[in-house]
Amino acid sequence: MIVAIDGPAGSGKSTVAHAIAEKCRLTYLDTGAMYRSVTAECLRRGIDPTDSGAVTQVARTTSITFGTSPQGQTVTANGRDVTAEIRTPEVDRNVSAVSAIPEVREAMVELQRAYGETGNVVAEGRDIGTVVFPKADVKVFLTADPAARALRRAVQREGGDAAKDANATADPTEVKRILDDLNRRDQLDSTRKTAPLKPASDAHHIDSSTLSVDEVVKAICSLDPRLEAALMEPRS
Repeated sequence: MIVAIDGPAGSGKSTVAHAIAEKCRLTYLDTGAMYRSVTAECLRRGIDPTDSGAVTQVARTTSITFGTSPQGQTVTANGRDVTAEIRTPEVDRNVSAVSAIPEVREAMVELQRAYGETGNVVAEGRDIGTVVFPKADVKVFLTADPAARALRRAVQREGGDAAKDANATADPTEVKRILDDLNRRDQLDSTRKTAPLKPASDAHHIDSSTLSVDEVVKAICSLDPRLEAALMEPRS
């Protein structure tokens, strides 16, 4: 089966998708990491993220693979570990420009669908339910208040997880800077011509602003009997 989770940056998509993959024994597909890998590769080579021709060439020739480590999922681009690099503020600022290029999205969607053909998958991004897997078994559009999203991202950069720790705090100046960046990215992602950020017509809307990860996971799993059964299965 395929579970598609879409939503804006900082809404908790990655954390929730990770949890569902682990609890329901699905393969986690981080589509955002693919666009971030292309962005990181462009920045490393000194390529302007708005140079569509050069960026498209990078997207078409970059091999992106996922792995695991004791700390979680790892990402490599052309054999180079970019797990930490793709989460830097510089990549944050440029990934929307890269992902807005139609040819880049075509290349990434092809890779994503190939992953989806390998088995049971939970995928998260911005156009999973509308473009990548329009026939997904479960579609969710996960949102959150912009201020909550900014705090989560700031805490994440400081090594914490606000989605799991309701009392987590971060530097107010950094939170404000991230909030401004998220608002800018939301505008870019929702207004781009190719595969804009928007919910699928049959997606279930969930606001995670005041919900814990477990509460969001349970809400999503309740949408399909197979997920609900897998969630209740005792772990060995």
